[in-house]
This record gives sequence, C-alpha cells and structure tokens, in this order.
Amino acid sequence: GTETSTEGGSGGGTTTVEMITSDDGSYYFDPIGLAVEPGTTVTFENVSGSHSATAYDESVDAASTTRIPEGASAFNSGTLTEEGATFEHTFETSGTYDYFCIPHKSLGMVGRIVVGEAGGPAEGSMPPDGDVPESGTIVDQGSVAYSEFSG
Repeated sequence: GTETSTEGGSGGGTTTVEMITSDDGSYYFDPIGLAVEPGTTVTFENVSGSHSATAYDESVDAASTTRIPEGASAFNSGTLTEEGATFEHTFETSGTYDYFCIPHKSLGMVGRIVVGEAGGPAEGSMPPDGDVPESGTIVDQGSVAYSEFSG
C-alpha cells in the first residue's frame, strides 16, 4: 500500500536541524529558525565539531531560564562528539521553543523552533545567549537558514 497521508498537514513528519562548526569559526544551528506541526520529530544532526541541542528549561543545569511552552517536555542531547551523530525529539506541545548548544552557548549558538503557533515564555524576547529569528518570520517562511539570518 501507499505510505502517503494528506490528513493533518505535515504533522508527524521528520525534519533535520544541522549543528555546524564552520571553517571560519562560526558555530550554529541550520536552520536557525524552524516551524513544525505538533507531533513532528526533529532530528538534530552533528555535522561538524561537538555540539548539543538543549532546551532552555530550568530542569537543565546549563540553562538559567525556561524558554519552552508550559507543559512541554525539555530536551537535551548532551554533547555529541561524532560527526553524523543524531538526536531526535518529538515536539508535541504548541508554542515557541528556544534552545542552545552547551559548549557554544557563550558564543551565541542558539536556535528557535515554533510548533504549531507561537507562544509561551520565549515569545516576545530573545534568548539570553544570542539572537534568533522572530517567531512570526519563522512561521511565515517555515524555515530560516542561518546564512539568511546572520547575513
């Protein structure tokens, strides 16, 4: 049978965010801004260097503040050191999720994922460690490449 499903939009799909250390010494998530439907599994892939994908949630030692929706599950990949290593998290709760890389937080390696529609404690402000695209821009474009945002 066919695996194609049109009901419920893109929910339940899979999408990838790359974690990159560039040759010129930039550290970033790409796309830096991503919009997904609730139920989508996002794969964080370590392309180069050593990185983590860690939610801003006070339950996580490295986070000083909570910037994910109330009731949402925090995620923390831990530091991935092998190229091609991946970490998956399924986003069930609608709202705005800000996250960071533990080793490169002080260098501004942050990202934002909007699930369904924007909302929650991250809305209307920027993460403490760097800038991310506005939620409205992310929702409008679906995905904001790091090069577009930082350029």
